Amino acid sequence: MAFRWYQAKLKSSPMLTQSVTTAVLFATGDTMAQQGVERRGFANQDLARTGRMAFYGGCIFGPAATTWFNFLQRKVVIPGRPNLEIVARVGLDQTVFASANLFVFLSTMAVLEGSDPKEKLKSTYTMALSKNWMVWPWVQLTNFKFTPLEHRVLVVNVVSLGWNCYLSYLNSQGGAASVPNEKNPGFPPDA
Repeated sequence: MAFRWYQAKLKSSPMLTQSVTTAVLFATGDTMAQQGVERRGFANQDLARTGRMAFYGGCIFGPAATTWFNFLQRKVVIPGRPNLEIVARVGLDQTVFASANLFVFLSTMAVLEGSDPKEKLKSTYTMALSKNWMVWPWVQLTNFKFTPLEHRVLVVNVVSLGWNCYLSYLNSQGGAASVPNEKNPGFPPDA
């Protein structure tokens, strides 16, 4: 029943539906980071941080990913070579979209937090991108091969629950998430 409702909304308002879904799931990923990883307790939930993640997901990532996946579907076409076509889409996704998205995410979070985007990028970008390349090419190979176009953002959003949990935590630590210490006893070694 809920899936049929979601399907109907995707048909009538695809951009809005995918943006709202993305906002909710980005906020959920941040809540998972704060509660499951950082163990803040709900009384200490940083609602502004969760709001920033929801804003980014709904206003930036959701529309960008929807547009990007449509672009890949229309423009990266290799007739008679479906597997090569998928590899080409994944290659573009990971070199163009993933690197740009991480840059925009970290810069946006820095600006919304009132910190220096240059410092945020310096302390976290390279590590986040390398972790991205350990996870997302495999997800996207599967996504582009088996998932209908209208559900690809949803698949990314569901997998992103864990990824956004990691990004939110990494962002909140300013890059310290990669270095175990008293404040950070080793969150995740290879997330």
